Amino acid sequence: MKKLNVLIFAEDITQLEHCKAAYPNGLHEAIGGSLEAGCVNIRTAVTENVAEVITAEVLAETDVVIWWGHNQHHLISDEVAALVMTEVQKGMGLIVLHSGHIAKPFVWLLGTTGHLGWRQNCRERVWTVSPYHPIAAGVPAHFELPEEEMYSEPFDIPSPEDTVFIGWFAGGEVFRSGVTFKRGYGKIFYFQPGHETYPIYYNDIIRLIIKNAVNWAAPNVRREFFGCPNMKALEG
Repeated sequence: MKKLNVLIFAEDITQLEHCKAAYPNGLHEAIGGSLEAGCVNIRTAVTENVAEVITAEVLAETDVVIWWGHNQHHLISDEVAALVMTEVQKGMGLIVLHSGHIAKPFVWLLGTTGHLGWRQNCRERVWTVSPYHPIAAGVPAHFELPEEEMYSEPFDIPSPEDTVFIGWFAGGEVFRSGVTFKRGYGKIFYFQPGHETYPIYYNDIIRLIIKNAVNWAAPNVRREFFGCPNMKALEG
């Protein structure tokens, strides 16, 4: 079986004291731990080296990009965002985690702002509302996260192809926590859990969902997007 090439972009939180208890080795280690050892090749990038790592050549060999962002979205250049967007249209998969909901590649592909309501430190119950979906394989009907950042509707995204998970929060809010889209030949999954001060990415169910999502988002085809050719007449 061919190994999948996965690129994980995550802002570097290793220098932030309030994040060290949850992720002592950083987010890349925790997110990458969701993937079965030996089944994937993992490349990583942070904001400081994103232009050196996320190039056209690297993305052409990448099956799936996992993107976690927080407060450095403005530091990602339009050129890098455009490269990611173009490769998704050609067939590369994109998994957007937590506050990546306003990452440039994501909102550019969706055409909306990605805005939502939020509040920290809230218990979340995640419901599997599309149990037939490959991303939900092996996931229980619902599971609890004792602490998570609350995200609430309205969530400014287009109507998803599938809503796989819905989150309910102890304050009464609900949120479309796991949604899928297709753009061009590429598949996109947005997944809400994953605040940097809570060890969400060590949760076995969360790890299963990310692994399922990588397998689902991996390209079925990879080709140039349509373009806008000057067509010759078929008749006459």
